[in-house]
Amino acid sequence: QVQLVESGGRLVQAGGSLRLSCTASGPSFSSYIVGWLRQAPGKEREFVAAIRWNSGSTYYADSVKGRFTISRDNAKNTVYLQMNSLKPEDTAVYYCAATAGIYWRGPYDYWGQGTQVTVSS
Repeated sequence: QVQLVESGGRLVQAGGSLRLSCTASGPSFSSYIVGWLRQAPGKEREFVAAIRWNSGSTYYADSVKGRFTISRDNAKNTVYLQMNSLKPEDTAVYYCAATAGIYWRGPYDYWGQGTQVTVSS
């Protein structure tokens, strides 16, 4: 079973940058899609970005395109989410998730515990 552990969330000012990490362990997930999703208080969980582990191809939600970058480090079994030009509306709990399926937006089978990102205005 794939296990995912996120880190890197914290309080940051609007316009600032932050990098989240998601370290994966368990059976080989070379064919998986690993994604970042977020949930703000009182809102539905929404897709942010995803990466195909074997090819490195990526996909982004329109709301973060051009500001966020998802990448992976094979040697460290880690996926990163570099977030630049942060806005207060980016405030949410960010979750790392993985799926053996073929769709960028899921459904996702494995989830991390989440990491809080707060952007102050």
